[in-house]
Amino acid sequence: MKYLGAFLVATAVLSGCAVQTGPVQQPLPAGPVVQASRAPSGPVSFAAVARRVEPVAEQVCRKQRTVRNCDFLIVLDRRTNVPPNAFQTLDNSGRPVLIVTAPLLRQMRNNDELAFVLGHEAAHHIESHLPKTQQSAILGAVLIGTVAELGGAGPATIEAAQNIGASVGSRTFSKQFELEADALGTVIAWEAGYDPVRGADFFARIPDPGNQFLGSHPPNAERQQVVRSVARRLG
Repeated sequence: MKYLGAFLVATAVLSGCAVQTGPVQQPLPAGPVVQASRAPSGPVSFAAVARRVEPVAEQVCRKQRTVRNCDFLIVLDRRTNVPPNAFQTLDNSGRPVLIVTAPLLRQMRNNDELAFVLGHEAAHHIESHLPKTQQSAILGAVLIGTVAELGGAGPATIEAAQNIGASVGSRTFSKQFELEADALGTVIAWEAGYDPVRGADFFARIPDPGNQFLGSHPPNAERQQVVRSVARRLG
């Protein structure tokens, strides 16, 4: 489509809400980061949890056979002026990167919470949620942009329509993807030796998005229910 290039720029900066988790296509943090093996210890041991979760996530990833690259890199973004957040992205070589910001780490009360969050983010990559989200965004942009172009809209209006379509498209399956990542993240945290139900208690302390139409995340209670259900099946 004639103006699709402008839309693609907008798609590249789509991200999840602060204190929420999800797959995003964005550059790696430009500020100081630290790999898991060199992370500082504290009430929650980032280094210890990452060392246990990483091989399990890679094993689950290879077993699923849904993506090619299962070599996870887990890093802590040590900047204090960024929102509390965790997300999954890819580096320039396509390697999956799981990033936790320092403000989010400070909010965690135990290692189980961190293990669940890391498992959740790893699950986003294993389930191919990032490319699926991008495909939905492109489809939404093309559909709504085409309608605007056929209606005789000018370039600026078409570009605005594409951005709206991209936003709607990217959120179409967002809640489903979050619940899928919660379910598989529960398995990863469990197999790494952590209690995912205790880890999901984190949802009780963050803002509840509610059941909004085209919201990016499902209600916190629904997410906790998914974790408990999967944990029961795990024994």
